Amino acid sequence: MICMNIVLTVKEEHDIEKVKDLLCKAMRLSETELGCQRFDVYHSQSEPNRFTLIEHWASQESLDAHRQAEAYTTIYKPQVIPLVERVGHPATLLE
Repeated sequence: MICMNIVLTVKEEHDIEKVKDLLCKAMRLSETELGCQRFDVYHSQSEPNRFTLIEHWASQESLDAHRQAEAYTTIYKPQVIPLVERVGHPATLLE
C-alpha cells in the first residue's frame, strides 16, 4: 500500500472556497478509481487556508494511474496546484 499525506496551503485568502470546491470534486472522482483505498480531504479549523489530503493506494501502479486520471489531470494539477503551496509526505502505515 502507498500512503500519501499532502499538506496544501492556499496562497490567497480569496481562493480558499474555490480550492475547497475543487478538492471536493477531485476527491469524489478519485474515490472511484481502481486501487483507491482511501481519499480524504481535511480543512483545518485553526488555519482556514490549510488543507490536508490523506490518500491510500493499493500499489504504486494505482497511484501512477491516478496521476493520469481525470481528477488529477483536469482538476488537481491545472486548477489547484497554481493556487497552493504543496508539501507531500509519502508514508508507511504502521500496523
